[in-house]
Amino acid sequence: MRRYNQRLFRVVRSIIGGESETEDVMQETYLRAYEHLGRFEGRSQFSTWLTRIAVHEATARLRKRRLRRIASDRSGAAPPAVDRDAVEEASQRELGRVLAAALDALPAELRVVFTLRVVERLSTEQTAECLNLTPANVKVRLHRARSALQHWIDRKIGEEARRLYAFAGEDCDRVVRRVLERIGPRPPEAGTVEFLR
Repeated sequence: MRRYNQRLFRVVRSIIGGESETEDVMQETYLRAYEHLGRFEGRSQFSTWLTRIAVHEATARLRKRRLRRIASDRSGAAPPAVDRDAVEEASQRELGRVLAAALDALPAELRVVFTLRVVERLSTEQTAECLNLTPANVKVRLHRARSALQHWIDRKIGEEARRLYAFAGEDCDRVVRRVLERIGPRPPEAGTVEFLR
């Protein structure tokens, strides 16, 4: 099982969008595979077959979660608390968080294709087999996932850059004050008044 844990974790997390239920779904995947081991015909790699089971289990868990949420909304109960990891100080961990957020922002059908093709480095054909798609559809979804990620990252970097390079309020007032202090009480020359506004 250790051989497949990393792949299953990534695939399941990409479908259900968080870590809280990922290990449960992985365990269910292994149990289902064990129960149906006699059905494995060897037409594909074992890892592909196992991944297909993980996709099925994660999708089923996602459906159950949505049904519970709908039922909860109708009953007026408070939504479940969101499990968030604490923000790490190290830049590599922060980058990992940003990348995870970018992936989580993708629709599940794009996120799982991206995870299998890019993160797990499965071939187009293997990915198609795992997800029961055509190879052409895998290529289209991968292209859409990359485009969506690029757009998300560009938008977030732009927002952060604007925040980091914002220059208003107290910053602006402080500079104006310091400039005026350095100028001192001199009589204004032509055009200086407009400059100081």
